[in-house]
Amino acid sequence: MFKVGLTGGIGCGKTTVSKFFTEMNIPVVDADDIAHGLVEPGKPALVEIGNVFGDSVLNPNGSLNRHYLRDIVFSDPTQKQKLEAILHPLVFSAMQEKIDLLDTSYCIVSIPLLFETRMTHFVDRILVIDCPVESQIERVKCRDNLADTRIRSIIDSQVSREFRIAHADDVIDNSGCSSQLAEQVKKLHNLYLSISASLGQPRL
Repeated sequence: MFKVGLTGGIGCGKTTVSKFFTEMNIPVVDADDIAHGLVEPGKPALVEIGNVFGDSVLNPNGSLNRHYLRDIVFSDPTQKQKLEAILHPLVFSAMQEKIDLLDTSYCIVSIPLLFETRMTHFVDRILVIDCPVESQIERVKCRDNLADTRIRSIIDSQVSREFRIAHADDVIDNSGCSSQLAEQVKKLHNLYLSISASLGQPRL
């Protein structure tokens, strides 16, 4: 299976780009979706998070208090490392299980922290979704209603925009309109079909 790792900073438009690939019948294996499933009430990962961070990270109904946990991990790098040590091995294992079940020319593997987790070897090609930092801040502010300082702390915890672009095989510029974005995705889709065919992958 030819795996394209889709990544980018917070608010760059990874979800939007993933939807365009889905509309072209390309499966998207999303690390965030898998991580959310791993911390549902009763799941071992959530129990471990409660043991490490205390009952304060749990809501009265036993679900994860995501806002409280986010404040903890983005205020203290040590706490962030503890959370990642719990979740990241489980997430990558679950993603590989999903990929093993696929039978298409290629798949998109959406991993927001692909560079930060040093897991670039998990994919065959890296696609970075890029936009100016100012656009990231405005989009996240509208989407999540976070303060500028919190958004900045999240951006600062990730690799720089320059680093992502320098280490990408492909870059999508998401600073324009939706039609321009769709056109870029379509061109890459055709490229990935061509690459997968050269590798002997099954055609769609």
